[in-house]
Amino acid sequence: MARKAKVEGEARFTPKRAKNAVAVAKVLGPAVIPVVAPLAVRAAGVAREAYDRYQARKLGVSVDQLGSYTGRGAARHARIAGLAEGCRDLQKSDKASKADTEFAQGALGTLEQLSASVRAAERMPTARRKSVHRAVAGELERLEGQLLHRLGI
Repeated sequence: MARKAKVEGEARFTPKRAKNAVAVAKVLGPAVIPVVAPLAVRAAGVAREAYDRYQARKLGVSVDQLGSYTGRGAARHARIAGLAEGCRDLQKSDKASKADTEFAQGALGTLEQLSASVRAAERMPTARRKSVHRAVAGELERLEGQLLHRLGI
């Protein structure tokens, strides 16, 4: 028997093929789903873990701390926290002079204000939020430069 030549415009998915697909799914579904479902769940977990590691690496924090830095200002909050940690280390350092300690104290106060600004910017319209984030980023650059200079790096 000769096969019919495909006519242009002929539907590829006909009601008969749909019926056959449903019948095959009814037979294979109960056998395949118990095997595939755990693999799919495991794959989703691995993908989520990889994404969390990527996000944490991008922010410069550990995966455990990732939940603390969310929202549009997450990167700035992470930078502020890292800079605050550096200032505290400078204060505790044995080699820190009185000027270094005073700088660290002043910088910590500034960092608290910057953190409040970033939190407040979360609810601002896009243009204002972006301008606040630019201003905060500029101030963080200045403070980071001074801290690195005082640490001798």
